[in-house]
Amino acid sequence: MVIAANLIPILHSSLTLASFLPSLPLDSLFSTQGIMIMLLAAYAGAMWMFLTSAPKVYTVMVSDLEIARQLYEGLLDLPAAEVPLHYYYNYEQTIGATGIDPLYMSSSPSWSNKTMTNGSDGLWYQLKKNIQLHIITGASLGTKNQQRHVCFDRDCLELILMRVEVRGLKFKIRNQKPLNFLVKDYEGRVIEMAEVTG
Repeated sequence: MVIAANLIPILHSSLTLASFLPSLPLDSLFSTQGIMIMLLAAYAGAMWMFLTSAPKVYTVMVSDLEIARQLYEGLLDLPAAEVPLHYYYNYEQTIGATGIDPLYMSSSPSWSNKTMTNGSDGLWYQLKKNIQLHIITGASLGTKNQQRHVCFDRDCLELILMRVEVRGLKFKIRNQKPLNFLVKDYEGRVIEMAEVTG
């Protein structure tokens, strides 16, 4: 009678494990292949968690980085943001050179080192809770040598326009599709914000 009472918790714990894994024999679960499958599943879960928690990043190309800093930090009062973790791991957002290995480009005399930039270069701002703004150089000057900010994503420009309205800056919408508007800073400079569509 005492022996039967001591076996009940052992049988109960094995039944609990068997209820979670009814069709898998325990020897195949703890084999080398079983452990590898569990490790791959854990890795996939960790990558999914990492990628879903990464912030959405909008990139804006500007003609002058210092004037852009004055606009985004000063006039629009955007807080600086940390460079997202996935940008540290060779995440290239270089326009036109996404498929070219930097090792091949470094030996070519026609490419300068400035062409391929690190993902952390430029300015980083927190636009919303999980949305960041990455400001890089590369846009040409607009008409009459006015500053020009170019973006490939309409949602980004709509968020910037909303911020301009909230801060009470003077602006003029020139086009709805593609979105194009002008912002005037306190020094009288006109900055063109333009959506580029493909």
